[in-house]
Amino acid sequence: MPAYQLLPACKDYIWGGQRLRTDFGVQSELNPLAEAWVLSCHPDGPSVLADGPCAGMTLPDYLAQEGKAVLGTACQSFENFPMLIKLIDAKKDLSIQVHPSDEYALAHEGQYGKTEMWVVLDAEPGASLYYGFDREVSLEEFSRRVEDGTLTEVLRKVPVERGDVFFIPSGTLHAIGAGLVIAEIQQNSNVTYRVFDYGRLGPDGKPRALHVEKALEVTDRRPAPALDFGPHLGSCRYFSTDGHNGPFRAVCDGASFHALLVTEGEGELTCGGEKRRIERGQCFFLPAGSGEYQVAGGCRTLTSYVM
Repeated sequence: MPAYQLLPACKDYIWGGQRLRTDFGVQSELNPLAEAWVLSCHPDGPSVLADGPCAGMTLPDYLAQEGKAVLGTACQSFENFPMLIKLIDAKKDLSIQVHPSDEYALAHEGQYGKTEMWVVLDAEPGASLYYGFDREVSLEEFSRRVEDGTLTEVLRKVPVERGDVFFIPSGTLHAIGAGLVIAEIQQNSNVTYRVFDYGRLGPDGKPRALHVEKALEVTDRRPAPALDFGPHLGSCRYFSTDGHNGPFRAVCDGASFHALLVTEGEGELTCGGEKRRIERGQCFFLPAGSGEYQVAGGCRTLTSYVM
């Protein structure tokens, strides 16, 4: 089977910039252009097949037409498509936020929670992000610091360079800082609880909504532990992601579909007997059972699948 290029759903959040358009080839009229959901079956922004006999069809509609076999045996137990992949351009700081666990999100939001990971694609000099606490804090201290605006004093602020990877389990307080372009691989969810937003106003001129009460309930108030995923950049039940610098071969067997995201440069993808040029910012869906595929050239890529 051939690989299908996907067109992203795009978002114009107030902290976004223009680099997804200028540097990653994302076609959108939005300004700012904050996020491109390059692999998405989420109703808030499904991606669309760009070519082939199903061109113009949303990814959810394609999967409904083809059936669960194209997802692979490892995905049969999932009620919904397991993952969502984004490109994120943070011209300004994002809010300090947290995502709930599956159990909490299903009980309170009617959808699954969110574990995610970040791969830093570019970083301006001095760029940083927040990743959990720098020490354990009590619920009382957490609540007080949210109220008096001193929360960042007890967060772990991490200087960031291109190529850094962060795995963020549900419950981990976090925030992407200004000057970062990031590939985010996450559970297929759009549940976010904002804890602190620097007093910013939304497009309507009013302060953006916070979700402090829920955040207090779901946040892990201990420092984020060190994690080792062996040969993978990150891995959980919903996704595993590998990084490649230059040519490689892989097999998309019947266990899982593969998502291939080009993060730098250009090259050639051979899959299902077809060859095609690929370039930075493009994402491809390879149905389960596509067999051996090959990437040639000097590009950097991320492959994500379910184990």
